[in-house]
Amino acid sequence: MQTTDDSALLRQYAENNSDDAFAALVGRHINLVYSVALRQVGDPHHAQEITQAVFIILARKAAQLRHDKALSSWLFQTTRLTANNFIRSEMRRRHRENEAYMQSIVDESGSNIWEKIAPLLEPAVAALNEQDRRAILLRFYEGRNLHDVGLALGASEDAAKKRVNRALEKLQRFFSKRGVYSTTAVLAGLISANSVQAAPVALSRSVTAVAITKGATASSSTLTLIKGAMKLMAWTKAKTAVIVGVVAIMAAGTTTLAVHNRHPVKGPNLPASWAFVGYATPAATFQSALWAMGKGDLKTIAASYTAEFGNQFKETAGKGKSDNELAAMFTQIAGMIGNFQTVSTEAVSDDEAILHFRAARMGNASVSMKKVDGEWKISGNITTDGPAKR
Repeated sequence: MQTTDDSALLRQYAENNSDDAFAALVGRHINLVYSVALRQVGDPHHAQEITQAVFIILARKAAQLRHDKALSSWLFQTTRLTANNFIRSEMRRRHRENEAYMQSIVDESGSNIWEKIAPLLEPAVAALNEQDRRAILLRFYEGRNLHDVGLALGASEDAAKKRVNRALEKLQRFFSKRGVYSTTAVLAGLISANSVQAAPVALSRSVTAVAITKGATASSSTLTLIKGAMKLMAWTKAKTAVIVGVVAIMAAGTTTLAVHNRHPVKGPNLPASWAFVGYATPAATFQSALWAMGKGDLKTIAASYTAEFGNQFKETAGKGKSDNELAAMFTQIAGMIGNFQTVSTEAVSDDEAILHFRAARMGNASVSMKKVDGEWKISGNITTDGPAKR
């Protein structure tokens, strides 16, 4: 276990401007950030600049993050956003070449498995839900044992082991769909051995020195990179606010929620296509859930999720909220989503699928589904694929 946790160091820096605390955070996480950036852009010089930008962003946002207990997850996501922004703005040619390379992987055989996995690893980890992603980052990127992973996730060691194994199975499916075949045991060994590489020795000192000035001494190219990344982060945050609300809606239905409202909440004007149509298909389940959302019908919403997903909600977003508070939130977010159109249903297995849809106000999005006793239930968070087209 680490002697001083990340949230304590963030508080020291945010509240006391402790350079030592910030330097400790950089020293603790710079290898993770640098490794993710390096795999994204494939160039050590650009990876160092991205690493610098990420820690400047951390310094600027430290006050907002001082109570965050999942800093590695925040750094992982911020590094990906920053690297993606860098690729779009300054490395379009490299991006096209990388796309061609990844496509060629499908037709290759007999070459090193890690060489095939490396350019796919960050997209695969990013596609996991938050809990699975944290488990992978803690176990393999940070190298923690299962006991510590469980503590960080608020679960037992056995539960952490199951979480890590399920996440590895999802990664295995992600890779196999792209022509990279391996066992979960081999994947675990490869990710553990290769996911984090040592950053250049001098980088930690230079990153700390520039970041604690909030970027005042950074180069113009780094400042441009930071500006673009922070804009992307702002859009992602707004998008996530919608997702979190929808997650609450889809998960509503724990024991405290699965009752009739004494005071029904008036909902928004629903599109004519919204109706309760049962749970025979993933699209039907999602439509039924939306209909129930708009009505503030907690009992019907309760029937649209899996037990596991409902328990997750009970321990997080639903804790302490009354039925009327939840119903009011549901109806509000129903209006935020607007009408939707099914794009496709991606089969993961015989009883698992991902529903891809286009919402009027959210844009392209997807949600995980699982068949339980012959009926499809919502089993995971809604994630968006991009902003709505206007």
